[in-house]
Amino acid sequence: MSEELNSTAPVEANKDSKLNDRPFRVKLRGSVLVLVRLPNKRSVRAAIHQLSTSGGVIHLEKPLDEKLEVELIFHIREATLRGKAQMLFPMWATQGWMQPFRFVDMPDADRETLDGKLKSFVGEAAKSAGA
Repeated sequence: MSEELNSTAPVEANKDSKLNDRPFRVKLRGSVLVLVRLPNKRSVRAAIHQLSTSGGVIHLEKPLDEKLEVELIFHIREATLRGKAQMLFPMWATQGWMQPFRFVDMPDADRETLDGKLKSFVGEAAKSAGA
């Protein structure tokens, strides 16, 4: 869990969110690790592939049950964020599973921190592309 996103990690933003009223999404491509705490208090490690303030997609070795409510704990730079999430229908990927999730309960302070971090990643990616 000590893995952090650094400025050299590939980051992309989906700016089509204005068309569909969804929060913008940032593709982290597995550069941020997440601890998935299951209802039975066991934990599973995964990598965040895509993230927004409303949810995202994680890469797992084995899929979790659809509609399962879990706690996600991840670290982005100096911020550790926690949120309750509901797992959605998994999709087979080349090496494991990609499983979307939606946040069902995240403290407002954590949601604001997440929003700020995601926006800063997009800004850094834009600066790198322009350089």
